[in-house]
Amino acid sequence: MILTGFHSIEEKLRSVAKSSDASGLTVFYSKAGPRIKNILAASGAAGVRTVQVQNAELDKMVLPLDAALRDHRGVVLEISDESAKNTGVNLVDFDSWLRKSVSQSDERQTVVLLDRVTDPHNVGAILRSCDQFGVSLVVIPERNSASDIAGNEIIARASAGASAWVPVAVVTNLVRAAEKLKSAGFWIYGADSYGTSCKEINFAAKTALVMGSEGSGIANLLEKQCDQIVSIPTCGKIDSLNVSVASGILLYEINTRPNARQK
Repeated sequence: MILTGFHSIEEKLRSVAKSSDASGLTVFYSKAGPRIKNILAASGAAGVRTVQVQNAELDKMVLPLDAALRDHRGVVLEISDESAKNTGVNLVDFDSWLRKSVSQSDERQTVVLLDRVTDPHNVGAILRSCDQFGVSLVVIPERNSASDIAGNEIIARASAGASAWVPVAVVTNLVRAAEKLKSAGFWIYGADSYGTSCKEINFAAKTALVMGSEGSGIANLLEKQCDQIVSIPTCGKIDSLNVSVASGILLYEINTRPNARQK
């Protein structure tokens, strides 16, 4: 796996330094400009090997990547196949996380469930907003979602490194996950244009926000688990906001409520 982008590489190195596991990672660079010097310093602190190469060599390394990821800007992070499975995404077990959440019942928590959000660029952008607005967990289904989330370079790049920090749980059944969240005291909000304006809602201290696909919205069975449907007031001519933009707006509203009500 090849990781590009200053933010993504820096955040990965920070997470490696925290875990003290630098196995299988190598930073390749051409010229050591100011930003790359910082990356090299972080690599040294994390115990990650660094190798200086010609710029043409970096060009070859990024050829297999999506076109949007080939702008290496003089540095790439190579991760061996053995360590790539959990690279770039902070994967956690859903049930274990939920048990810990129940033990912290007095804390304010926000969970985001992504229903059939298949574009990795959107998933990465949502993770970036989740990091900025203090989301405790993102839940993604095994099927009908962005494929290979653990080793997806696009997600890591689009999240600007946030994917290394925001806990993500991959579950077999999103409806069942919503049921478990409700049993644990979370209030489930589904995002849809016909819902109550987010400006009028005093979000619960334990909030779970369901974001559906741009084409078909939230699946019927999952929508039935929602306690309330929430919308974003808009005045445009097109049908709706991009799912990552809508997620960022709603998470801002949730995060800035001064007195979140208890369920």
